[in-house]
Amino acid sequence: MREIRRRKELSQDRLALVSGLHRAYIGAVERGEKNISIVNIHRIAEALEVSPAQLMEPARKTEEQAPQAEKPL
Repeated sequence: MREIRRRKELSQDRLALVSGLHRAYIGAVERGEKNISIVNIHRIAEALEVSPAQLMEPARKTEEQAPQAEKPL
């Protein structure tokens, strides 16, 4: 969800406003702290102009998130 939101250049505040959800809830969902209901998946997907299925796809790992290979000694 965060990746899609950022690609669309939306802040958490703006996504919250457009989806009708609280900004703190959006942040908690992005951090994996809250489970999200199917109703809210649809609200966020509509606000992001994507399908609910796209919203549920696993996030791609960035170079920052990818584990670093150990360097030989």
